[in-house]
Amino acid sequence: MSQLAPEPRKGMPPPELSEADFKARFKSRFLDPVFRPLEADLDRIAHAAWDAYAHHRKSPVTRKAGPQFHDPDYDLAVDWIAAREAVIAAQARHDDQSGPTRVLLINGSSRSEHTCPGEMSKSWRFIEMAREILAGGRNVEVKILDLSRLASEYGREIHPCKACFSTAAALCHWPCSCYPNYSLGQTHDWMNEIYPMWVEAHGVMIVTPVNWYMTSSPLKLMIDRLVCADGGNPDPTRTHGKNAKQAKQIELDGWDYPKHLAGRQFAVVVHGDVEGAENVRRALHDWMCFMDMCPAGPTAELDRYIGYWKPYATSHDELDADHAIQVEVKNCARALLQAVEADKMGKFLGGGAGLQPPRKK
Repeated sequence: MSQLAPEPRKGMPPPELSEADFKARFKSRFLDPVFRPLEADLDRIAHAAWDAYAHHRKSPVTRKAGPQFHDPDYDLAVDWIAAREAVIAAQARHDDQSGPTRVLLINGSSRSEHTCPGEMSKSWRFIEMAREILAGGRNVEVKILDLSRLASEYGREIHPCKACFSTAAALCHWPCSCYPNYSLGQTHDWMNEIYPMWVEAHGVMIVTPVNWYMTSSPLKLMIDRLVCADGGNPDPTRTHGKNAKQAKQIELDGWDYPKHLAGRQFAVVVHGDVEGAENVRRALHDWMCFMDMCPAGPTAELDRYIGYWKPYATSHDELDADHAIQVEVKNCARALLQAVEADKMGKFLGGGAGLQPPRKK
């Protein structure tokens, strides 16, 4: 007999804004003088936005879940239904043995010449080196996820993870249902496009710099939002949205922690200036292994320093001169491609494949 779920703990200060504060914050994005002739229109729009905020209309457009869900009469957000359908279609592409070998290349740097730095990142240069190798494979489809666009492209955002999983595993929905939240203006969330990229991929290669001993902030945002891929609940009607106590009871009754990205191969390239490259590479390795993804082998993982303790101004020149690291990055891509192709043919069997851990997440 399972134990009864405890009451969710409460007591943090509320974040609600007054109407005046809300409207001031809402209108603050329209400071450009070009909007001055539209002041009356903006007042009306701000009033409508306040109504949505005051009445907590997170998902204003819904439809009945339907017979494939635990509670067919529950009203699901149409945004989430579309995200789920995209993930299901991506899984079908992944499972199609007659389809191409699919590899996802991820640029983890936020730096680009299209924003304040005024110069491309070294991570992007490595991405191009890896793409050259991967695209040369037979029937290989390469997609690039360039996270620098979070800083350079209008309306491109990844909102932070709210840590639903730490309340109860079943409260974390797959794909994430926390966003969009229209009442809070938390829209433009990129993750509903990113989830299918990971799902359809047979192999994933992450290239990132070290930022203060850690991954870059764009990469960390994506990593946190991928928590739902490791044990997340594919049926939000079981928890009737975000009912924390129901989710706690479901977990305590027995949760199977489904591994939605299990079996995909991965490679990692981490580069730094003076500190932290090995720790970041190890952290990324451990994170993907924890999701039951498969390391493509020691050659597919790399941590190196470029222009060690030399001026940042000449870092690209240092990369030009470091022919060894260029070959190493290309070898990471070659190793990933070999592992993915072997896995598709059933010839890549890592030690422990098929064994079930005694403890779940």
